[in-house]
Amino acid sequence: MTVSPPPAPIDADAAATYASWFATLAEPTRVRLLHAVATAPGEVTVGELAAVLGISQATCSHHLRKLADVRFVQLRKEGTATRVSINLACCTGLPHAADVVMGVLAARPCCPADLPADVHVRHMEHGDFPEVRRIYAEGIATGNATFETDVPEVSELDARWLPDHRWVAEIDGAVVGWAAASPVSARECYAGVAETSVYVGEGARGRGVGRSLLYQQVTAADRGGLWTLQTSIFPENKASLALHRSAGFRTLGVRERIGRLDGRWRDTIFLERRRADDELPEEHAGPCC
Repeated sequence: MTVSPPPAPIDADAAATYASWFATLAEPTRVRLLHAVATAPGEVTVGELAAVLGISQATCSHHLRKLADVRFVQLRKEGTATRVSINLACCTGLPHAADVVMGVLAARPCCPADLPADVHVRHMEHGDFPEVRRIYAEGIATGNATFETDVPEVSELDARWLPDHRWVAEIDGAVVGWAAASPVSARECYAGVAETSVYVGEGARGRGVGRSLLYQQVTAADRGGLWTLQTSIFPENKASLALHRSAGFRTLGVRERIGRLDGRWRDTIFLERRRADDELPEEHAGPCC
């Protein structure tokens, strides 16, 4: 069994900076002020902010100075008025700090470990489509694999999936699972972004077939020019969620009531995996301002 090393602690200087940010926001009026400035269409005066929040100008000025000390906001004198604007760097830096503290941006595994010796993964061939469609149908039957209610035709699947990123898994020469990736857009800027699918046949579940397929999928994607893989998984499909997280996928959010299946609204968990050399370097995880 592979034991992962403990994660590295946050750099002490970065931790001190984040602590000063969070301490500044440990006051409800400042949170309200920061939100008011951040959502304003441009600069806003102290008087305007005081009126919006229903506080005195003296109180407003006091809290704005605290926000300016950590560079959440910028203050500019214009005659007798003080004009306030958001520090745009903090619009991304502050959420990034929270992600670092919560471990969302911690180093993630490259791929599943403990691959079974009896599972062989190879490129999908045209002759594999009957078995691929059979396994697809078994996934549909679970009610927790896809919004599809009917198996797509071979021509549709062949056109949908990237030729170099479709795989089948075999045990004793029989196809027991498949994985494929589809482009998310025809635009050039998204050429390295693909949506992934992994299906395991009913009779082969629990034998590491999914791990083997996902290992092949993510390592081939890394080598083959795909910098982002994304997938949507039903919350009820806990095995698939755990499998993808073992391969470095992180949860970006819950898409509530995103679609209907058999007359019922369903949520999905949206996950993403970035190629390791495209992740934000740790040295850039420091102050935003």
